[in-house]
This record gives sequence, structure tokens and C-alpha cells, in this order.
Amino acid sequence: MADKTSEVLTNGNVQISDEVIAVVSSVASMEIEGVCGMASSFSSGIAELMGKKTYSKGVKSSIEGNDVKIIVSIIVKYGCKIQEVAWKVQQNVKEAVENMTSLNVTAVDVCVVGIDNQPEKAAEKTEE
Repeated sequence: MADKTSEVLTNGNVQISDEVIAVVSSVASMEIEGVCGMASSFSSGIAELMGKKTYSKGVKSSIEGNDVKIIVSIIVKYGCKIQEVAWKVQQNVKEAVENMTSLNVTAVDVCVVGIDNQPEKAAEKTEE
């Protein structure tokens, strides 16, 4: 009797949703020191107001065949070197998506849409 676990099915394909790419990219971006948040779009902002957690916030992706292009919009902590943070985000997102999906990441564009200076504001309040 043949072992069924060793059989390989070749009559089908696996499709990975843009949403899956976006979630992986968002989580990989947030792992980088200096990234304090992801920028929200209009639709994800409305979803958050309604109480729905959006893990794909700040990420757009497009898949063509086996290639994927990703655009990540981040908010950087005040005092961090923006170029270094963006470079690390690019590397981490590319590695994470390629490892988890086996897709070829052709580009990771990083848009820095804001700087978070909240720690500076907190220090000012404690001084008063």
C-alpha cells in the first residue's frame, strides 16, 4: 500500500490574495525599530471606527503572475534616520513575503507619510 502523505497533487494551483500579502507586509514593517505605525487609508479608517481591526492597514500590493509589487506607507518615530528605517522596512518586507508565499517581490516602495513626535510631547508634560 502506497503512503498517501508522499503523493504529490499536480492538478490544481494556489492563489494568494492581495490581502494576505498586505497583512504579511504590514506585520514585517511594524517589526522594524523606528516604525511606530502604518498610515491608514479612507476605507481602513472607516473600518477602524466601526471596531474592525485591519491588519493590512497602510499596504497596497499588486500580483502579476508570480511577481508582486508592494507599497508600504509608514509613520516613523521622531529622531530616527528615515532612510535607514525605510531601507530596513524594504528588506524585511521583501524577505517575509518571499519566505511565506514563494512569490517574487519585484519592488517594495516605502512612503513615509508622517513623523510621530509623541515621546517629545510626553516629556514636555512631565516637565510642567
